[in-house]
Amino acid sequence: MTSLAELIPAPRAVEGPTRCGFVFGPETTLWGAPGTENTQRWLRATLGAALALPLAPGPEGAENALTLRLDDTLDPEGYRLTVTADQGVDITGGGPAGVFWGAQSLRQLLGPDAFRRAPVSPHLRYGVQHQTVEDAPRFRWRGLMLDVARHFMPKDGVLRYLDLMAAHKLNVFHFHLTDDQGWRVEIKRYPRLTGVGSWRTRTRIGHGASPLWEEKPHGGYYTQDDIREIVAYAAERHITVVPEIDVPGHSQAAISAYPELGNTDVIDTSSLSVMDSWGISANVLAPTDNTLRFYEGVFEELLELFPSEFIHVGGDECLKDQWKQSPTAQARIRELGLADEDGLQSWFIGHFDAWLTARGRRLIGWDEILEGGLAAGAAVSSWRGYAGGIAAARSGHDVVMCPEQHVYLDHRQDAGEDEPVPIGYVRTLEDVYRFEPVPPQLTPAEADRVLGTQANLWTEVMEDHARVDYQAFPRLAAFAEVAWSALPAPAERDFAAFERRMAVHYERLDALGVGYRPPTGPLPWQKRPGVLGRPVEGAPPNR
Repeated sequence: MTSLAELIPAPRAVEGPTRCGFVFGPETTLWGAPGTENTQRWLRATLGAALALPLAPGPEGAENALTLRLDDTLDPEGYRLTVTADQGVDITGGGPAGVFWGAQSLRQLLGPDAFRRAPVSPHLRYGVQHQTVEDAPRFRWRGLMLDVARHFMPKDGVLRYLDLMAAHKLNVFHFHLTDDQGWRVEIKRYPRLTGVGSWRTRTRIGHGASPLWEEKPHGGYYTQDDIREIVAYAAERHITVVPEIDVPGHSQAAISAYPELGNTDVIDTSSLSVMDSWGISANVLAPTDNTLRFYEGVFEELLELFPSEFIHVGGDECLKDQWKQSPTAQARIRELGLADEDGLQSWFIGHFDAWLTARGRRLIGWDEILEGGLAAGAAVSSWRGYAGGIAAARSGHDVVMCPEQHVYLDHRQDAGEDEPVPIGYVRTLEDVYRFEPVPPQLTPAEADRVLGTQANLWTEVMEDHARVDYQAFPRLAAFAEVAWSALPAPAERDFAAFERRMAVHYERLDALGVGYRPPTGPLPWQKRPGVLGRPVEGAPPNR
């Protein structure tokens, strides 16, 4: 039996546990109230497969049963998990999501075998100690951003990461679908976006000054049916998928497919190809009506695929050099009465803010979208530290805190020379555990503008799922606790206790097949000797 003290993320309140326990067996039944059907299916598919439990339907109130209920007096994502000798296990949620998160806690209590796909001990019975857990999340936005533009992750890998998110009670999947190095979503009215923009002829191995190249094409994209499947799979796990289409910068892949989108009065855009190195391209979108209509067409198809409240438009790291040289851009600045090129970017973002608002959606973008002013309904992803989030909250904007100095999981986990392709800041497991999403400078009213927090995985040096696993875990487990649990101030957090719980959680990750970084350092096959990174403390992200 697993002790409640070993749950990750840590729950709010616990009564018990006692030494007695309830034992699951073939005779254990499952009853669920209307509205809990997704969790019922999930339990049979996961616990049923892993532990050889039929979990056959049974009547309400039966003994030796797993029961799922709803109680709207609880937080919508909150739950109460009760284990007793006579009735079995009762999970009551404030809403369907709360029931699901309670089921995730039950899975942890059943032990690492519950995280496998088939039984390792078909005749073994699994028990849970008598106890009551009262729990609810701190934040409504508990996110993970995955960059599939730099290195494409096939659909099955995305579905796997949705399962890993669910296991850690994360509920927003920020899907970074486009960048200079690739366009990853099918847009039917613009087939060249994937026909041309989804692949590059070669790829730099490493970062910065690395002289190494992989001399073979890299690419891939998701069809619209793939996207529908991903969104539905996420919804069954109470995860919202927020797509990102980057504008007006980070757009070389789109311009290589449709050269008229670029600043044709400055360079020969017809000669461009998808960017094969890392960094930021100077090739940005032209501020023309044609560009606006084109991207309206892109977003029209996206809105049919993604039902999320928020649509992410990027808005970061837009180099203005071509606009400064472009007669067309300069004419538009004069026509609109703008002060400069920063104002032009603000106008560009503002156009899509109004366009999305008119269709019942909300724009969210990286904190550069604050420059030049921002419409009231837009939200901000604060990535360049806390400053953007503080400014946004004080201006009445909702904020998702994801500062690179704390939760960019592509950054290295240790200062040692064995870290594979070291990037940026050293951010250890303890560093992530002591991250505080709400800046202390905010008033209570301003702090209410913080929707939550998000960890980001940029994949320039993550060529496959094994490298993504290594960078994400175990730090994503620490981040999940920061996002979910009501933790004390960073200096007061008991990291030693968290490490003790992680000793059990590593066994769960092993059962899930996650190639995490061991506490003692990378395994031989996780190292990348001779591949240069960008290991400069305080360096700009150059992504």
